[in-house]
Amino acid sequence: MIHNMQKLQEAVKKNGPLCVGLDTDPSYIPQNIAQKFKSPAQAVLAYNQAIIERVKSENCASCFKVQAAYYEAMGLEGMEVYAKTLRAVRDSDFVCISDVKRGDIAASASAYARAHFEGDFETDIMTVNPYMGFETLEPFTEYCEKAGKGIFVLLRTSNPGAADIEQLELKAGGLALDRVGKELNRIKDKMSAAFAGQTCSPVGAVVGCTHQADAASIRAAYPEIFFLIPGYGAQGGAADICGTLLQKAGGTVNSSRGILCAYKKDAALQDKIASSSLTLDDIASSALRACVAAKTELLQFAASNGGQK
Repeated sequence: MIHNMQKLQEAVKKNGPLCVGLDTDPSYIPQNIAQKFKSPAQAVLAYNQAIIERVKSENCASCFKVQAAYYEAMGLEGMEVYAKTLRAVRDSDFVCISDVKRGDIAASASAYARAHFEGDFETDIMTVNPYMGFETLEPFTEYCEKAGKGIFVLLRTSNPGAADIEQLELKAGGLALDRVGKELNRIKDKMSAAFAGQTCSPVGAVVGCTHQADAASIRAAYPEIFFLIPGYGAQGGAADICGTLLQKAGGTVNSSRGILCAYKKDAALQDKIASSSLTLDDIASSALRACVAAKTELLQFAASNGGQK
């Protein structure tokens, strides 16, 4: 059985390291377009579908990441749109990452694992928060072993507040994030026999591209761990840091607003924006151009750093 993280690693080698983040807020949609739909949630679905189809036409990304919070905020209809968005991604033969950051214990963790690896909200890979203890990971790693699913565990996130916990020094030595990383390596070694011959673990790590100081050391410490790399684009993360993190087992670099809202800075569309004549096709075309530009930049820096080509 080939696990989903391996499939993602192979997709990156084929289509480049870009991950398109569908963190789609209704406010991103111009009013002249939104008013054509029965509800903001339906407008979001059409927006997502247009971008997925356009990215598929050029194969300029390796996967999509769907941030559940934006859909939860739209209530029951929003969660229906969330499910339909997940299906649209998977039906288009992209690996789908659900950004849900679950992290709970015992029966609750098992329920979260079922919720996102089976049924209406089934995904390929999901994000997990380990800070209630490593027992919280076990229900998710069981799905990795028995069904080939994958998880990205928070390791070194891109937000400024990451220093509050992740970089705390432990009495035993090292940082809190080092203890998480040690556990990821332990899980990798434990699963190695089940996934012999595959070139990365089904358990990956979230490592932001906003910290140049420790990018090289983190990449070197976890050579067989595939990374989900947030922070590129609107969050200010630099492509050269991505190039460092894309070495060894590699990773996928997420860009959300930089693609979803690319039309806002697109010089070719400013007249249409001003006259309220922008179309969904215009937005999707602008998103595609942003994807191609991001893919090109990321591949250049990955190659210059000796990473993925």
